[in-house]
Amino acid sequence: MSIENQHRLRFRDAMASLSAAVNIVTTNGAAGRCGITATAVCSVTDSPPTLLVCINQNSAMNGVFQTNGNLCVNVLNHQQEQMARHFAGMTDVCMEERFSLGGWSEGELKQPILNQSLACLEGEIQQVQQIGSHNVYLVEIKTINLSDDGQGLIYFKRCFHPVADMKVPA
Repeated sequence: MSIENQHRLRFRDAMASLSAAVNIVTTNGAAGRCGITATAVCSVTDSPPTLLVCINQNSAMNGVFQTNGNLCVNVLNHQQEQMARHFAGMTDVCMEERFSLGGWSEGELKQPILNQSLACLEGEIQQVQQIGSHNVYLVEIKTINLSDDGQGLIYFKRCFHPVADMKVPA
């Protein structure tokens, strides 16, 4: 194995130690409806509210996201792990079936919103950059739905884990 491949694999192992929130990123529009499970999502700024979303360039869904121009980041709760598995392609459930599994509605920007998610952030794609193996989307958030119910879901050491809501006593 080349030194470059060894370095890439070590980097992936290191990133497996970086726990990350599990999200389903969805889109709907002229190019169709689709979604993916993603952990490479983070805030950029709150003025204007903007998220960064990374999608592998090998994903056939890049064209759909870019043509539609809008997307929704659904921040999953721990009870939505199976849905995360479906949208990650870990099951044999096809894309249309994934959206028929229940719990979906349409947001103000007409994007698929997964009910009972901890947060649903709909936005307009402002910029797409290719960096290495991924496309980096900068998304200006236009609508936000929040839920007070549910525990978080993270991906850590290549496995899903629930995150308890540890309230600090007043």
